Amino acid sequence: MITKQTIKRSMEEISDVTGISLTVFDLRGNVVTQAGEPAEIDKDAVLAFASGTREEGEAGESSLFAVWDEEQFRYVLACTGEQSSLLGKVVAAHLHELLIAYQDRFDKNNFFQNLLLDNMLLVDIYNRAKKLHIEDQVRRVIYLIEVSSESEVQPTDYLNGMFAPGSGDYVTAVDETSVIVVKALAESDAQTEMENVARSIVAMLNAEAMVNARVAFGTPVDELKDLSKSYKEAMLALEVGKIFYAEQPINAYSTLGIGRLIYQLPANLCRMFISEVFGDKLPLELDEETRITIDQFFENDLNVSETARKLFVHRNTLVYRIDKLQKDIGLDIRDFDDALTLKISLMVDSYLKYLDSRSF
Repeated sequence: MITKQTIKRSMEEISDVTGISLTVFDLRGNVVTQAGEPAEIDKDAVLAFASGTREEGEAGESSLFAVWDEEQFRYVLACTGEQSSLLGKVVAAHLHELLIAYQDRFDKNNFFQNLLLDNMLLVDIYNRAKKLHIEDQVRRVIYLIEVSSESEVQPTDYLNGMFAPGSGDYVTAVDETSVIVVKALAESDAQTEMENVARSIVAMLNAEAMVNARVAFGTPVDELKDLSKSYKEAMLALEVGKIFYAEQPINAYSTLGIGRLIYQLPANLCRMFISEVFGDKLPLELDEETRITIDQFFENDLNVSETARKLFVHRNTLVYRIDKLQKDIGLDIRDFDDALTLKISLMVDSYLKYLDSRSF
């Protein structure tokens, strides 16, 4: 629904341009907003006009106009100043269109929220989609955007300008820090194009809103009724990304890899695995230098020379670190099987830390 702030902003802009005073009342005679020079307005005349017992649209020096939201009488507009009887009609028509536009947006937001949460019957999906002029046979994907809870920025303020409904895209808020984007795709759009959209979202929010954002997206679906599947995948990608790929601001469900498998394992099984591999020497005891060395070694496909170059250390220094690590934990990461065991163990350890943090 439209907010008082939106009406206030619109009336102030018109008042600044025309020089007239504008006051918007609800049907109980309460002032919703006022713009321009304050005017003396007979409240009884406004109430009589709102109730329909008085047809002439005058209240002292002001002209009164009815503002409708489709078939419902919503507000009384009082216009004071030169040519108020003419300009008031224009302003009332503008408010009418504004109310319809925001009602349309509200209805679509409500529709998509219920659709993604599986709160609608199949027949209702197609009936409401037809009424709201939403095509059901379009290739779409769900993007889930999250900003820091400390941020006072509402991402929808920026994303609404980036994704226009006219192009088949829709933006709806989940809460104060999370936003869903329903993105229409071309048949030729592949993983690369979807990742480019995610990068554009991150870059835009960083540059214009000055906030860091995480973006996750599911896999494309061809029918409206299947959008909840893409949404659930995006939620999982966001959660798994924060646990295992915290340094990556963008996570796609299709690229979660082993992280998605670990996320679905029972906690007791994970703890048993860690205990069997390390005994009392858990991965969390590794110092920062060792962690960085391991990460670089994995990123460079277990290549000692390339890892040493990236770490700016002598090859023998790196070999010494690897030998020391083997002595400490009993795994030689130059061996593929041992490297795989350590990689999985570190991810399992991250998952257990995440579970422990949720328990507090």
